[in-house]
Amino acid sequence: MTVVVASMPNFRDVGGRRTSDGGHVRTGMLFRSDQIAQLTQDDAAALGGIGLRYVYDLRTEAERAMLPGERIAGATHVSLDVLADDRQSVPARLLRLFADPGSAESILGNGRGAAMFVESYRSFVRLPSARAGFRQLFVGLADPGHLPAMLHCTTGKDRTGWACAALQLLLGVPQEAVLEDYLESNSRVLRKYEPHLNAFAAGGGDPSILLPVLSVRREYLDAAIDAACRDYGSIEGYFRDGLQVGDESMRSLRQRFIVQ
Repeated sequence: MTVVVASMPNFRDVGGRRTSDGGHVRTGMLFRSDQIAQLTQDDAAALGGIGLRYVYDLRTEAERAMLPGERIAGATHVSLDVLADDRQSVPARLLRLFADPGSAESILGNGRGAAMFVESYRSFVRLPSARAGFRQLFVGLADPGHLPAMLHCTTGKDRTGWACAALQLLLGVPQEAVLEDYLESNSRVLRKYEPHLNAFAAGGGDPSILLPVLSVRREYLDAAIDAACRDYGSIEGYFRDGLQVGDESMRSLRQRFIVQ
């Protein structure tokens, strides 16, 4: 399902990819996005036409306080602070770093930004708050009464990116196809944050140090997949033993999302 929401450039359907057994992930069921803020009437109408029942917000309390976002009419909004146990995570501090070039340099310079993001992706798998939040998300998505649904964070590329990649892998989408879908965020997110990069430079900062945190890279997603497989043996093991998503819920996810 192609829906354009101009104020949310990383909005897109999670479905459409082929699975390894010849099926494909059903479209029109789950959408992903960056933050919901300052919706125009046209954007609100576009979202309203989808018939969303649930909206899952993966941001921290601080992020929600900075940009509360809009409410989608007719949808139940659920906040899942997956980084509650790691307030120093770069994804949780991204908006604040834009406003402080000095702190950004000390935190992100000399390759530290990319290294920190690799660790952040491992934390998506290992933090207790992440396991609890992603468990609630996937159990919710297994319930047909929660669909169609949308999930989002601030940029829609990291916490949201891992959630969508994990689901696609569970559904049998080949890893290279999952990676291709994940990397699509780059062309969408960087365009949106170009004014922030320009303002950062005007304030004396080096915009290049922000690129590793405003983009997605193969090594980021690989770090999360590797952590899941090391800790739990496989993506299915991650769902079953890490997230405590039961076999019935996993069967329901496959029934709801896979079309043969």
